[in-house]
Amino acid sequence: MIKPKNDIASVRKTIADYLRRQVDVTVNLGRNKVLRYCGELSGVYPALFTVRPNDEGFLGKTAYSYAEVLCGNVKVKPVKRAE
Repeated sequence: MIKPKNDIASVRKTIADYLRRQVDVTVNLGRNKVLRYCGELSGVYPALFTVRPNDEGFLGKTAYSYAEVLCGNVKVKPVKRAE
């Protein structure tokens, strides 16, 4: 068995560092379907985190569990600011 290099606590801490910042979210929906959007990380809770999309007409899931990030189904990274 391969020991994972991350655990839920480290994922939770990393996500908490992005609170109130703009993030890029990539969601693997399966069957070669990928959803990408930008938004503000609006809430960090014990079991999940929420993202408020910048697009007002966005229809989709905006709350994700830390396990989804750990498994690789959801990727969250901060938006680089233009200088």
